[in-house]
Amino acid sequence: MKKTIFLALGLMALLASPGCKEEDPNLGMAPTAADAVFTYEPSVDNPNIINFEAKNKTLIAKWDFGNGTTGEGSTAQASYPNKGTYTVKLTVFNSGGSASSTQDIVIGQDDPTLLSDPLYTFLTGGNTGKGYKTWVIDSTRDGHMGVGPNPSGTAGDYPEWWAAKAMDKSNVGLYDDQFVFRLKGFGYDQITNGDVYINNLQAANFPGSVLTPKADYWAPFENQMNETWTLTMGEDTTITVSGKSFIGYYAGSQTYKVISISENELFLRYVDGGNDGLAWYIRLVPDDYPVNGGGGGGTDPTFELPIDFESVEPEFTVFGNSTYSIVDNANKGGINTSNRVLETVHGNETWAGLFVNLKNKLDFSGSAKTISVKVFAPATGVMRIKLENSANTAEFIEKDVNVSAANQWVEVSIDFSDATAGVFDRLVLFPGWDVADAGTFYLDDIAQK
Repeated sequence: MKKTIFLALGLMALLASPGCKEEDPNLGMAPTAADAVFTYEPSVDNPNIINFEAKNKTLIAKWDFGNGTTGEGSTAQASYPNKGTYTVKLTVFNSGGSASSTQDIVIGQDDPTLLSDPLYTFLTGGNTGKGYKTWVIDSTRDGHMGVGPNPSGTAGDYPEWWAAKAMDKSNVGLYDDQFVFRLKGFGYDQITNGDVYINNLQAANFPGSVLTPKADYWAPFENQMNETWTLTMGEDTTITVSGKSFIGYYAGSQTYKVISISENELFLRYVDGGNDGLAWYIRLVPDDYPVNGGGGGGTDPTFELPIDFESVEPEFTVFGNSTYSIVDNANKGGINTSNRVLETVHGNETWAGLFVNLKNKLDFSGSAKTISVKVFAPATGVMRIKLENSANTAEFIEKDVNVSAANQWVEVSIDFSDATAGVFDRLVLFPGWDVADAGTFYLDDIAQK
């Protein structure tokens, strides 16, 4: 601070001294378009490796090579493994400002030998493999998802605030997702199987999203196919995916810092799009990596009918602010003397309810044509049952049935013989349909009969 004051006083004295002409400080003239002109030519050894040269070598020069990589300096070189047209941008700077220019370069043929970098090989399987690699969430390993501060704290790039336990986020649309990285054309496919798991701040961007029992939101979301990925190497190597696609749990970002990558692990960090003070982490493994090796993304748990809650406690997803738990049957008697039942407290939305994913697609073409459920309701009213295709929730069939008695076990049944076979693998239940805050319901013995 003192040094700055002395320098300023010295400059004022110099300007005020006799014989010294006073002038305003001048930052210099900004570069012109002519200063940003550049030339390029293929290298001698390989037409897919291009050499670039800025016309004005006295200026700071930064390059965007149009292939996901950048560079600095008046001369630069970039590799283009795949044929196509690439827009290259040069920006030159001085103290007065900047100027830019672009040119399109055409690469006439592929050269897969330029993709021999280990990062490309790890991510896609390399140019000697099948041409792509499918990654899944490392769901059976502790720490496969987590959150920490941004910028990173003393622990470094690590989810120091919270880390998921094995299978911690099952049945919320996360573990059955697949992320396919292709070498040719840097293609990227996000296979969602119909739904995804998203941050609560992103719920408004996903129509039909619902709150899950495990915090944050489940949302219907179609597969994102034929997108692209960009690997940008530098001090922080990042992967960016295009369109509406993303990787893992969505928190508003499509650019991921590569913390580590190997043949059997991809560990990524990304900044929360709604709160830049947070950074999320996701750990992935190849889809064929053995579970007993510590990984294996697996799928969201699915269950078979009938469901009686005695030996198996299936996982449901609630929506409309409902809740659920599996409890002892406090209302034994009549048609239901089971020990365990499902308890659900109806949310404040008229359409509140819950659903379960089924292992097999439903088929009503045989003798079993109905879905039946035992219900203990706080009041008479309507219950809706809906069948969905989990991979495309726009495919569904739904019907209503009257619950004719309150505070006693009754069995309701709906005929679904008109439902197309082999389509529906999700069972959605709406006890207290069309009534907000309808009360506490008990369900049991969900079956196809």
